[in-house]
Amino acid sequence: MLKKGSKLNSILTGTCPKCQNESMYTQKNPYYLGKILDMNEKCSHCGLRYQLEPSFFYGAMYVSYALNVAVGVAAFIIAYVFMQASLKIAFIAIIAATIVLQPVVLRLARNIYINMFVSYEKSTTS
Repeated sequence: MLKKGSKLNSILTGTCPKCQNESMYTQKNPYYLGKILDMNEKCSHCGLRYQLEPSFFYGAMYVSYALNVAVGVAAFIIAYVFMQASLKIAFIAIIAATIVLQPVVLRLARNIYINMFVSYEKSTTS
């Protein structure tokens, strides 16, 4: 499932989408908020520039929106349907889940977005 060469591997691990040999981010921990979106300029293994064009990752905002909607829906279903919480508590759960998972969602959105445009190339690995 998470074998090297799959898009899912690159998305979940935050590795270079072209060679999947190193992390795109300078800090692996997404909860280190000071450097949450600090990325290496390019992959030291295959040379892929992560910022494919100026303002490339603005498109990741749309992916982030979709992921946040999914988080909100999941939090609501878990709180309201499975835990039988009131509507007020369910909406508090949505807000809490969105805030707590925001660093992970930001990184996942960038990972998904760059993987839409860059494919794995087996010849770049060794």
